[in-house]
Amino acid sequence: MNPPFPQPLRGVRSRTHLQPQPAQFAPNAKSFPAALRETAMLALALVLYLFVRNLIRDKAGIAFANADRLVDLERWLGVFWEPGLQTWALGHDWLITAANWIYVWTYWPTLAGTMIWLFLRHRSALPIYRNALLLSGAIGLIGFATFPLAPPRFLSSHGFVDTVAMGSDAYATLYPSSVANWYAAMPSLHVGWTLLMGIALMRQSRHPLIRGIGIGLPLAMFAATVLTANHYLADGVVGALVALVGLMLARMLSGRFDRRQLMRSIS
Repeated sequence: MNPPFPQPLRGVRSRTHLQPQPAQFAPNAKSFPAALRETAMLALALVLYLFVRNLIRDKAGIAFANADRLVDLERWLGVFWEPGLQTWALGHDWLITAANWIYVWTYWPTLAGTMIWLFLRHRSALPIYRNALLLSGAIGLIGFATFPLAPPRFLSSHGFVDTVAMGSDAYATLYPSSVANWYAAMPSLHVGWTLLMGIALMRQSRHPLIRGIGIGLPLAMFAATVLTANHYLADGVVGALVALVGLMLARMLSGRFDRRQLMRSIS
């Protein structure tokens, strides 16, 4: 007779919460408080962002000096490709239109849509990605405060064009000067946070279309940030690294929580 299959300990989350799981949508009385808690955490993070933004509002001189240093560094490394890439893209109206659209309209919907999807369909994985957003955002805030950086679109002397402002008033409407942080180019959270959401889609979904979006959207956002002159190549690379560090830290915290739960259930 085969021994019974061992049952998981009560109160301990399985490691499979990082793997694709079947949809877990089961609305109950606890859904509203949980949603309220998640919303409050993200609202607190937004307040912190606005606070740090105000700290660097008057650092335009430093931001432009840092931009000159970054351009000099990229030239020394032989990777100051941004002006050439944008000049090439400007010769293809459809490409600039697509880049503008991706940069303006996909960022916040991707963040909100993916987090809502995780909450409704894969709630056991939600804390990992929520914590990754918050931790990488905290690292990003340190970068904004200590290294304010003027984006390429402000450097017309290098031939950059603000394609978003030139093509539409939508960005100014969505991000008015009272909210936007003009000198928060490094790291690019547009790239980093879109990458995090792409990883979530890839790991949690089995549907090939959703997994394809998880792969393609971060790449498209990286390209859009450069072609619209909103970020340097270095901003996107550092933004992706910051996001991955945030995800690694979130998983480490989750592992500690699992071990504590295990010890409590044994004792």
